[in-house]
Amino acid sequence: MTSHQSTQTMKPATAAKKLGVYLEATPAEFREGVVSRAELNALQADPPQWLRDLRRDGPHPRPVVAAKLGVSISGLARGGITEPLTTEQIEALKQERPEWLERERATQAEVRKEAARLKQRKAESADD
Repeated sequence: MTSHQSTQTMKPATAAKKLGVYLEATPAEFREGVVSRAELNALQADPPQWLRDLRRDGPHPRPVVAAKLGVSISGLARGGITEPLTTEQIEALKQERPEWLERERATQAEVRKEAARLKQRKAESADD
């Protein structure tokens, strides 16, 4: 008996998330179809021009905006950023250095420092 392996597909929103792009900015044929695992792998391995442009210029989804600014997604919301931003808008924010951004970056640095401390402590207790 041979097992039939079905093609694994995902919704365009899932594929856009995996590709790190804002779904609403993708071409209509991407948004309106389904994406197979093979198609996703092909897009990642050899991105078409529209995907390269989106990754470079945006608009970027919130997780990408947060990462580029060095803050959490919650920090974006606290700063009043709820919409996708372009690379140009992100760079402008970095130049302006608004008070909320500096505060959120400091918070994020503390979170990372605490996570590193806990990881170190856990490693030390595992060695005992």
